[in-house]
Amino acid sequence: MVATPLLLYCIFADKIESMKTISAMIFAAGLGTRLFPLTADKPKALVEIKGKTLLERAILKLESAGIEHIVINIHHFGEKIIEFLKQHRFSAQIEISDERNLLLDTAGGLKFAEPLLRNSEHILLYNVDIISDINLENLYNFHLKSGAAATLAVRNRNSSRHLLFDEQMTLCGWRNHKSGEEIWARNVAYANEFAFSGIHIIRRELLSNIPDNTKLSITPFYLESAKDHLIKGFLHNENFWMDCGKIEDIQTIECSEIF
Repeated sequence: MVATPLLLYCIFADKIESMKTISAMIFAAGLGTRLFPLTADKPKALVEIKGKTLLERAILKLESAGIEHIVINIHHFGEKIIEFLKQHRFSAQIEISDERNLLLDTAGGLKFAEPLLRNSEHILLYNVDIISDINLENLYNFHLKSGAAATLAVRNRNSSRHLLFDEQMTLCGWRNHKSGEEIWARNVAYANEFAFSGIHIIRRELLSNIPDNTKLSITPFYLESAKDHLIKGFLHNENFWMDCGKIEDIQTIECSEIF
């Protein structure tokens, strides 16, 4: 069956409208120590790649998916992020979660920002140092259809640490290849290894399991949650993806023709 122009419009409108109902949070509070000396006088979020900051790239990525409400957490040189946002106009409503008094890491930072996210059932989380052409609408639709409490974008790539998933792409564990440490949330006969992409969607109700005012990373939180909640992996090997958290990563992109 060939869809009529009207039907095609309705499908597209529903898809964009669905993304408008969720909020996003950009994790931008990191110290950026791996990017020193670029971060000697500014936060990692304001490091530029080909004339555009990492923060602007992340905001535009979320806006292009139809997201209209974004929370950004700040710590290191946080006032410079506030000033940057005052000087640049974006279509999304942007709010600041201020962690300048205490850096809480990813899960702790998410919990701290919860009052700003109370109107959204689902929250898309995005690390500011990630550049990718991942289709966020596909990620969101997968998340909704699976009924997962959280959905993590993952890839086949070299990493010293991998998340472990069963054949249904349900999170079951974590492995550190350097130390040999393993953490298991579910017993499985065989697990597939995938590297986390720093892009994920979580149901807001799961935030009730994060303690208040506690420094906590998102990975151990997901592993603990996976014991009694459905945590899914979304495989996106076909997409471009790069972590720009190190000097050599920035140099690689600057010298490339990717953008």
